[in-house]
Amino acid sequence: MKKTTLAIALSAALFGVSAAQASEFSGGSVGARIGSDRASMTGYDSQNTNTYGFQGGYGWDMGSNFLLGVNGFWDRNAPENHNPGPVSIGSKDYGLDAKLGLPYGNWMPYAKLGYGRTNGNGAASNFGTSGPQMGLGVEYKFAPNWSLAGEYTSTSAKANGIEMRNNVLALGVNYYFGAHAAPVAAAAPVAAAVAAPAPAPKPAPAPQPVYKTIFTDRPVTIEGANFDTNSATLKHTADMKLNEVVDFAAHHPESNLAVTGYTDSTGSKAYNMKLSERRAESVKAYLVSKGVAADRIAIKGKGEADPVASNKTKAGRAKNRRVEITSVVREESKVRVNK
Repeated sequence: MKKTTLAIALSAALFGVSAAQASEFSGGSVGARIGSDRASMTGYDSQNTNTYGFQGGYGWDMGSNFLLGVNGFWDRNAPENHNPGPVSIGSKDYGLDAKLGLPYGNWMPYAKLGYGRTNGNGAASNFGTSGPQMGLGVEYKFAPNWSLAGEYTSTSAKANGIEMRNNVLALGVNYYFGAHAAPVAAAAPVAAAVAAPAPAPKPAPAPQPVYKTIFTDRPVTIEGANFDTNSATLKHTADMKLNEVVDFAAHHPESNLAVTGYTDSTGSKAYNMKLSERRAESVKAYLVSKGVAADRIAIKGKGEADPVASNKTKAGRAKNRRVEITSVVREESKVRVNK
């Protein structure tokens, strides 16, 4: 695929998707990339050369609609023979970009615009000046702290009538620091149901004690975890509460768990229903990773139904973004009856 075609495709992806879930890509990050550079310099032809580089920056979540950030970059474009000559020409680019991203789930197309300095090497070692850089890319979050990114950038610098240009197509990996966390509300177990009264003893001339076994179902409800807006990613602070569920399942091997996901009222009902199911799936995956058998866990999503707080406030919406885990424990007791 030609680089011009790729740039058009990335541009269409950037401006053709719905904005959501900026919090998946907010915060500080560092990364590295490798790819191919189409390099040129006034008076010489264009040649393909290998390139690699590093970058780091910070992104701010702008109300879950888009992301704004800054990125510093450093790229090394290997020397290559350019004609007529041939003459060996390479370069190093470094500078700072502003970044605009439009997240959609775990995907985020983005655009970059900034300013950098280009220093030539090889036969172009006396070339050094500054110029604009622009780029388009698509990033995919494949783990809570890791992402892959495909990116096209164009950097040009001109001095004394001589221009050096680098058009780079690269694939990179980024690491995001920290976790998007919020406190997880504790939940109290429901009180045990009262056992049915034992039948009245029958009169007998010489009653003897007899014991009867009674089984009582005791419902238990645990609020498992809360989430950021439009996110199904478990927060690290959810571990403590979910580990209590793991202990509960270990001490009651006969019980099954029903995991129900919920959302706040932000977004459409159809989207919220799917998001609530993804939240329930995230909790199930965590419990299974801790040793709870998958066939003991049933999941469902109820979208924005059954709110526990008002969706008109930020605090209320945070409480409504939750997963509830319910179970029924069968308790056995013996009561004395007269025979």
